Order: sequence, then structure tokens, then C-alpha cells
Amino acid sequence: MVPDASSANPVPSEPLQGKRLALLGRFASMAKRDVAGVVRRRGAIVSESPSLAVDWIVVGEHGLPLLDEASVEDDLDPEVHQAIESGRIELIGETELWQRLGMVEGDQDVRRLYTPAMLAELLGVELAIIRRWHRRGLIRPAREVRRLPYFDFREVAAARRLAELLAAGVSPRAIERKLEALRGLLPGVERPLAQLSVIIEGGQILLRQGDGLIEPGGQLRFDFEAVEPEPPLAIAGLDDVGAARDTADAESEPIRSPRDLAALAAELEETGQLVEAAETHRAAMAAGGPTPEGCFQLAELLYRLGDAAGARERYYMAIELDEDYVEARANLGCVLAEMGQLDLAVAALSGALAHHADYPDAHYHLAKTLHRLGRSDEANRHWRAFLALAPDSPWADEARTRLGEDGSR
Repeated sequence: MVPDASSANPVPSEPLQGKRLALLGRFASMAKRDVAGVVRRRGAIVSESPSLAVDWIVVGEHGLPLLDEASVEDDLDPEVHQAIESGRIELIGETELWQRLGMVEGDQDVRRLYTPAMLAELLGVELAIIRRWHRRGLIRPAREVRRLPYFDFREVAAARRLAELLAAGVSPRAIERKLEALRGLLPGVERPLAQLSVIIEGGQILLRQGDGLIEPGGQLRFDFEAVEPEPPLAIAGLDDVGAARDTADAESEPIRSPRDLAALAAELEETGQLVEAAETHRAAMAAGGPTPEGCFQLAELLYRLGDAAGARERYYMAIELDEDYVEARANLGCVLAEMGQLDLAVAALSGALAHHADYPDAHYHLAKTLHRLGRSDEANRHWRAFLALAPDSPWADEARTRLGEDGSR
């Protein structure tokens, strides 16, 4: 659930009642000012900076998935450092704060959930990249509603690290290859970006372990830029698509099953071969019959290829096969709006909300479409619903502007 901004009176039993907190660094779950608002509503007093007057120092986890107390304490005054060592001041991470408030496991204030589209917008990456990370298990949804994944702030933090590597020029395949190697070297660590204290420096992943960094020669240190020229190797030991599926390779086993074809289509998409990926999806469904997911993936590819009409038909087909496929309904609405079929877009987006009333993306796109139709009162209802569901969305300022509110609030 989204926090109720009107509940300003803290509950007497709140663990923060009367506590003085200092917030340090950048936070993964929400903007620091919003964190301050949450803890103030819980009865805390927020200090400008760490000092002997505070009870807790809370360290944000944007760029630091696990609290590294040693590095944080190095930046504090000696008196504050001594107070932490004596136990008079508690130094905790962002996640522990939410755990103490009972917010991580329940659907309460910090349960900010992001759809794939919102996450892509937040990180400035293509939606297809988010879907790839999800498919590969690099990010995992906190929950799914009618095939629609929602990611919480922990996954947002992991996705930010992936985006930092992409921005440094590291290819998605190189990221996956090195994370797979890391999983092999550290048994029991299935998801390094989410489970370990990770530092991103340029094109490198450095892992904190104890007092040091994991580097080569006993302490692992991966230099992505140095290994980038090597032939790409995807996780699970797959060769690059061009080599793995080269029909001229006599040793390659023929692909027979629809499942094999769908997997090949995903690999082709990941290497940027969109036309080939679309045709392979068609072949998979010709061999095994159409599926909702296959139609959806083909629609996504066709849209990226500039074939809006083809995408529209495949979204329709996905919905015919699974009427609860809310993301297909919402995407259909977006395509119809883009094609100027606004009334049909309203119907498609309304259908998505009929199956999932708390779908923020559908409220957002329906509000935009209704605004284009001049139906301002109806649009405003959906702008408000969107803000109630996703106040920290990268689209939230637009909604506030449409409603005539202060976009900085």
C-alpha cells in the first residue's frame, strides 16, 4: 500500500517516537526528503547532519547494498565515532530501518513497487533491458499480478548497479558472464548484486568481504573493460547466439521444439537481431500453437521494429488467449493511442484497470489519453489514482503538474 500522507499522528508504540535521526548518503527506496517525511510521521526528529545529539544514524543504500560500517565511520567526527563504538548512537542501514518499522515484509510505506516500464524510465534504460534482467533472474519481482511483475526498492538498487555498468560501456552479456563466474566462485551466493556489498567503479565490480576487496589472486576483482573483447558467453554456458545457433555448424543440434525456438528468439533479441527474433517467435507459435506470452513478446518486437499495426494485432491476440493479461491490455492501449485511436485506447486501458484496479501505468496512460480527448474531470481522477499508487514514479511530477500541484512536493 502507498503511505497515507494524511496520517500525521504517530502511533504511541512507534520505535521512532522521540528519536533523533540523521540521514546519511543517498537512499535506494525513495528520495531522502521522502524518507525524512516517513520517519517524521512516525514520531522522529530529523537532524541536518550526524552529531552527538542524534540517537540513530541511518545510511542510505543507493550504491551501497549492504552497510559498510567501517567506510561510513571513517567520514564521521571522532566523537561521533566513539559514541557509535560505545553503543550510545546506533549506526544502521536503510534496510534495517524499514525492518525495524515493519515496512519491508508488509505492504506499508516503503513498499514502493515499480512496474517494468517505470523502472526503465527511472534508470534511463530500454524496457527490453529490464525484461532481459527479469528473464535472466538478475532482478526479481516482489510480486506479480496477472503476469505483471512489480519490483521493490531492493531490486531497484540492484538494477541501478546494472545500469551503472551499462553506462560504463559494459555489454549486457559481459555483465551476465562475470556475474555467472562470480556465482561459481562463491558457493551459496546466487545473486551477487543483491546479496553482497558491491562497489561499481567504471567498468569494474568490486566486492567487499571483511575489511578488504575481492580481487584477483585470492581476492576476486573483475575488470569488465579488460575482458570485453572476448567472445560473449551468456549465463548457463551458452555461446554467443551467432555461434550457438549457426546453421552452418555441423555439430549444432537441430532445434525442434517450440520451447527451443522461443529460447532462440530471446537470444536473438538480446543480441539486437530483432527481425530474426520476430520470425523465430512466429516459427515457435507455428510449431506449437500461439501462447499469450509468445504473442506479447512478438508484439513488443514488432513495436520496436516500427510495425505498430502488427503489434496491435498481436496484443489483441494475447488478450484473446488470456483475458487477464493486464500488461498486454495496457500496451495495446498505448499503441492505439499512438495510432490516434483514442476511444479504443480508453477502452483497452479501462479493461486493464477492470482486471487490476491498482495498476499505476494504466492509470497514467488512461489519464493522458482522456486529457487528449478533453475529458479533464475523468483524467484528473486517474492522475490522482496514479499518484496515490506511485508517488515516487518518474512520471509523478507530470501528474502533479496536470493536477496543478507543486511538482516539487
